[in-house]
Amino acid sequence: MQKPLNRRTLLRGASTAIALPFLEAMLPTSRIARAGSPAKAPLRTAFLAVPNGVHMPSWKPTKVGRRFELPATLEPLASVKDKLCVLSGLTLDGARAHGDGPGDHARSAAAFLTGAHPKKTKGADIYNGVSIDQAIAQNIGSKTRFASLELGLDGSAQAGGCDSGYSCAYVSNLAWRSPTSPMACEVNPANVFDRLFAASETQAGTSFAAKSRRKSVL
Repeated sequence: MQKPLNRRTLLRGASTAIALPFLEAMLPTSRIARAGSPAKAPLRTAFLAVPNGVHMPSWKPTKVGRRFELPATLEPLASVKDKLCVLSGLTLDGARAHGDGPGDHARSAAAFLTGAHPKKTKGADIYNGVSIDQAIAQNIGSKTRFASLELGLDGSAQAGGCDSGYSCAYVSNLAWRSPTSPMACEVNPANVFDRLFAASETQAGTSFAAKSRRKSVL
């Protein structure tokens, strides 16, 4: 049977709930019983885009090798420094013009996770490449409740021209399931919460009723 996710359970796991879409607390009781012992956490990968860039002196370590010192921006990662690898000097060739003229913003976004050079068009005949996040999801995504999550802050247009003859699809999407199938990101936190934690239609209905009464979902 489906194990309900009550308020106490959610609060007890609040420190990890948002970071992990798949929680043991959300598993049906029967599946936990069959497991016999705590399951190993599934392997996860995250890609974060910083479109306006970073302050390089505060980001890039001044020394190479294992004994590098963390710059100010990376100091919060001190506890996992021994597992951290900071790469620099890389070139994203797919984002270069290659004779296509202006449109650096669209090309950079399109090539960020695909490494591909997108076809210059503002019509429906878009063509890019498969993004690395989706390639990974196709291999390990079956081990989690959701194969992948696409989250963002900007709900931009998906069609029409957005940058010097390039489709808005290139500017608005970083994840691509196939060269012609971009995956739009969710920008509404409430929708993300409901998708992750609404364990059943009944609970989803209860959540909606609570929102209607302007009460906290917690």
